[in-house]
Formats: sequence, C-alpha cells, structure tokens
Amino acid sequence: MPDITPHTGTPPPKLLDQLRAKIRLRHYSIRTETQYVHWVRRFILFHGKRHPKDMGGPEVEAFLSNLALEGNVASSTQNQALSALLFLYREVLEQDLPWMDGVVRAKRPARLPVVLTEREVSAILERMHDTYGLLARLLYGTGMRVMECVRLRVKDIDFERCEILVRDGKGAKDRVTMLPRTLLQPLQTHLAWRKTLYEDDLAAGMAAVFLPNALARKYPHAELEWGWQYVFPAGSYSKDPRSNHTRRHHLDEKLLQRAMKRAVTAAGLAKPATPHTLRHSFATHLLQRGYDIRTVQELLGHADVATTMIYTHVLNKGGRGVDSPLDLL
Repeated sequence: MPDITPHTGTPPPKLLDQLRAKIRLRHYSIRTETQYVHWVRRFILFHGKRHPKDMGGPEVEAFLSNLALEGNVASSTQNQALSALLFLYREVLEQDLPWMDGVVRAKRPARLPVVLTEREVSAILERMHDTYGLLARLLYGTGMRVMECVRLRVKDIDFERCEILVRDGKGAKDRVTMLPRTLLQPLQTHLAWRKTLYEDDLAAGMAAVFLPNALARKYPHAELEWGWQYVFPAGSYSKDPRSNHTRRHHLDEKLLQRAMKRAVTAAGLAKPATPHTLRHSFATHLLQRGYDIRTVQELLGHADVATTMIYTHVLNKGGRGVDSPLDLL
C-alpha cells in the first residue's frame, strides 16, 4: 500500500520531486538542480534502491569511496556528490545528524590555471568569427565567465559609459566590468540583427524570455520587452524544464566551446585552452600591465583577493619578478 497523506487521500510527492521543490525554493540554478537530482538518484541506485532515510554516514562514505576508487572521478565531482547528499538529508529529510559534520570532503589539487600569451590570444581570435568571435572577444575583453556572457541581457550594456553590468554572477552578486571600445561597433551591429529577430518573435507571439526569481509576477509585461532579451539567443525555441513554457533561450555555451576548440586546433596551440581560459588570460595580462590586484579582483567578481592572487603565479617571471640565474650568465 502506498503511503497516504492524512486528510487528502493523495500519495505524498516522490523524494526526487521533494528535492526539486526544495532546490527551487532556494533559487538554485537549473544546473545545480540537475546535478543534485542526478547524484541522489545514483546514491539510491548504488544501495539497491533503499530509501535514504534508512541510510546514513556509512552508506554515504561507501558511495563516495566508490566514486573515487571505481569511478575515478575528480575531487570536485566527488565534493559535488557530497553536497547533493548533504542537501538531501538536511533540507529534504530534515535530518541533522552528527555524522554529517564528520564526512570529509576530497582535497582539491592546487593547480595553476592555463593562461595564453597575447600572441596566442590573437591567433585564436583571428580564427573565430561572427557570433562566436564576438563572444570570445567579450570574454577576453571583459573577464566575464562563460555563462555570464551567454546570459547577457540587452539592458545591461551601457554603450555611453562603456560598461557591462554583470547580473547575478557567481555567489548571486552583481558587478560592473568594462566594455572594450573596439567592440562597440561590432556589438551594435549584432544588436541590430538581434532586434530584427526579436521583432519577428514578437509578431509570432514567441518573444517572451525567462525572468529570474519573481520578476515575471512583479512585472508581467517585462518578459516581452526588448531590454530583457538575451544578447546571444539560441537558434530555435526550446521548452523550459521548470515552467514547461516554450520560448527562445540563450545560446548554448557548448557551441562556443566547440568553436573555441576548433580555433585552438587551427592555431596549432598545444595548450588545452577553453573559453574560460580567456578569463584567466584577461586577469593575467592586466596584472602584467601593472594594474592593482584589487581592481582585477573587482572586475573578476572574486569574493576573496586570495583567489585573484593565483594569477601572480603565472606571470612572465614566475609571479615574483625574479630573473633566473641562468639568464644572468
């Protein structure tokens, strides 16, 4: 017999549906929701479909150990699985047991970021054109993260002040970064094309876009306004997995990643450069030119300057301005 909710006569929500509801209540991103549901499902299947309320610390440790030893996953992946399970127990099952604080997170290796030289950046950008070329130039010219760039809205570009307002960045923080003057004309040309597409969508009744949090209720017509449109739209409509509304979303970042990979290969570079590498290169090149690390920290949106300090280790002279004794012979 299924468990029946008192007074209603209806079965209670399934565990994964409860998990999704709690995640959305806290305004976590759709990516976080997808990953948390994935890891909780794998945890349940790993233990023979036992209910998590009947398991605890030993089962969590066994699952994480299997990921590391058999699955050979990275430490960041293992920690993501742990975060999902802790969220399940604390927020969904409402269990705050002593073993939760005793679960050890995998130690992440302290790796230096891949950084391109200015010549290498130029070689890549010369081989990227149209929308992907504009996106790559924005990443290198502003220091934005990939998702911050593809989620950019029309209203957040200020051509007069040469600024871009980055909304809801990592840690749900807003910040301002520069808009390179060399991109003013290309970006305006792109927006002229974008507005034509918007007008076509408007005529077809398909111009509505996703609005964060409760803005859709607070401003019921904002989803149709030009200012809220994505600067870099998808080529077709798709269904929102949360609302089930069909509309035009932003460009899929995987398309940019593939275009970047083709450019890196064509440029003959051996470095494993990705779109995010352009952000690393932005920070390093600013520090090379003598800009203050606090300024670079603000442009990148780092909460702690210690995060920004990693770029001092990949400067031309080892980050400390030291000449090798071999070069002095």
